[in-house]
Amino acid sequence: MMTTPARRFPRPMKIALGLAAASLVAAGCGSSGSSSGSQPAGTGTSGQTVPTASLPVLQKIGKGEGQLNLIAWEGYLSPIWVKPFEQQTGCQVNAKYAGSSDEMVALMKNGGGGQYDMVSSSGDADLRILYAGDAHPVNISLIPSWKDFFPAFQSPPFNTISGVHYGVSLQWGPNVLMYNKKDFSTPPTSWSVIYNPKYKGQVTVPDNPIQIADAALYLQTRNPSLKITDPYELTQPQFQAAVQLLAGQRPLIEKYWGLASQEIFDFKNGNAIIGAGWPYQVSTLKTSHFPIGDAIPSEGATGWADTWMLAAKAPHPNCAYLWMRYISTPKVQAQQAVNYGETPDNKLACAYMDQLQAGSCAQYHANAPLSYFNSVKLWKTPLATCDNGKPDCVPYAGWVSAWNTQVK
Repeated sequence: MMTTPARRFPRPMKIALGLAAASLVAAGCGSSGSSSGSQPAGTGTSGQTVPTASLPVLQKIGKGEGQLNLIAWEGYLSPIWVKPFEQQTGCQVNAKYAGSSDEMVALMKNGGGGQYDMVSSSGDADLRILYAGDAHPVNISLIPSWKDFFPAFQSPPFNTISGVHYGVSLQWGPNVLMYNKKDFSTPPTSWSVIYNPKYKGQVTVPDNPIQIADAALYLQTRNPSLKITDPYELTQPQFQAAVQLLAGQRPLIEKYWGLASQEIFDFKNGNAIIGAGWPYQVSTLKTSHFPIGDAIPSEGATGWADTWMLAAKAPHPNCAYLWMRYISTPKVQAQQAVNYGETPDNKLACAYMDQLQAGSCAQYHANAPLSYFNSVKLWKTPLATCDNGKPDCVPYAGWVSAWNTQVK
């Protein structure tokens, strides 16, 4: 049985290295948390510095401390894979479930406060945690299965700065266009449908400030004069154009959903016929034989990617490393992928997924072609300093304010 996700607000970064083509791409990384290149250790492309970049990393995993305190999305710590870990390592997992990325950032303040060991953070939270100095560098060479990750997730910019790793990648997924096949004899191919007045009162989208990036991605194609190149790096005029598009969409919205179960309910009961959602909702509706369709439109899509990030003041570092080593293995990655409705980062998980649930590897696009992955831009934290070094972009706080005061 799948659990109902009750989370993820918000999580891009274009996946330049397709998973299906992973064997053809060489992956670069730091071998043991050390920096590389000409930039100082911990300096990101935005020019900001990670305060903890020079902290020493563990060189050998010792005996577990007996406890492991994890901040996680609900559904990420299922007994299916947690119980075997506890039995194998003697590390008792204590879960603190967070309902949003903002809550995760708050819980990780002061390096987790000496209470929490790790957090299953998403791309919209990662850089906030890193640049606040709340994450600890990780010796990735102590995680054997990391070498089996698709290259795009071995050293991604949302958890690796200048070759220094601060955790291990976990799972990812796209935000897809969902539609009731009974109402759409011809599948929609553009996000324009969710902005069409024809469907007033029948559209549902996430209640999430990062939804502004979805509008920006649409405008990147539909209004080239805005010169949007990254939906997460928006100048004030670009940002305002996206906000205005969403404000104009408000009369069309049946519900801004906060829980996946809410969107599933609205489709089942005919309240909504078109909207934005996750593969989880699509899978659940298909399982109940509902005529749901899904697509990544011509403009592309946003998506999320999660990381198990190590707290700067983790009280149980050996258990934390044991957890990273365990959760990265293909069988466990497959278990979480099938249970939660996500795509694993370990390329060897596909076969295990199909053993657990026939067809699930293809269902969650774990074996999709390069073109599929190139169409997805993963969430990342909007920063005031753009990647080109100019302080022209609207920071995340501006996104939150606009969402709550101008969009909704």
